[in-house]
Amino acid sequence: MPLPPPGRPRLRLAPLLALLLLAGPARPISFQLPGKARKCLREEIHRDTLVTGEYEIGAPPGSSSGPSANLKITDSAGHILYAKEDATKGKFAFTTEDYDMFEACFESKLPVGTGRMPDQLVILDMKHGVEAKNYEEIAKVEKLKPLEVELRRLEDLSESIVNDFAYMKKREEEMRDTNESTNTRVLYFSIFSMCCLIGLATWQVFYLRRFFKAKKLIE
Repeated sequence: MPLPPPGRPRLRLAPLLALLLLAGPARPISFQLPGKARKCLREEIHRDTLVTGEYEIGAPPGSSSGPSANLKITDSAGHILYAKEDATKGKFAFTTEDYDMFEACFESKLPVGTGRMPDQLVILDMKHGVEAKNYEEIAKVEKLKPLEVELRRLEDLSESIVNDFAYMKKREEEMRDTNESTNTRVLYFSIFSMCCLIGLATWQVFYLRRFFKAKKLIE
């Protein structure tokens, strides 16, 4: 039995390796927060996922006062996962319990006795899953070499990708089941409607036949 060419397995692994190597760290998000305004960022995150973040709110340009804004992170049910009043710079971390939509809201505050406050610069660096893990601390605790740390990171990243594909497959199966169930219900409803129409048409024929016979229009 002929053996496959030696280069073929490498070609099969090439897309996965390229995906793993190109997956770099997420970049921080920065935006302007106007005075008396509220801006929110939303993201869907899987269950049992570690979420970490760093934020920094810059003072308005040309303002003698410092930054003035509140930060609140909640889930879709309104549970507060992190809250900070008069936030300027800090870190937060939490672990999700269920797959949900999470929201980070920044609300600008005006100092008492001032007019319109210039826009504030908000920088948010939010990570979850593999990106949230501190591999430097893992390397110190487990005494791993740099190559072993990189292999651990690639292993975790590949596992995260596999889990994402498994979740998408599960969602696709659920949507397919819902679609099939809907089609079955539509079919049954169509059959029921046809039976009702046939029954109504038959009743009309017999009713008109008796009516015409009573009027002696037909024998």
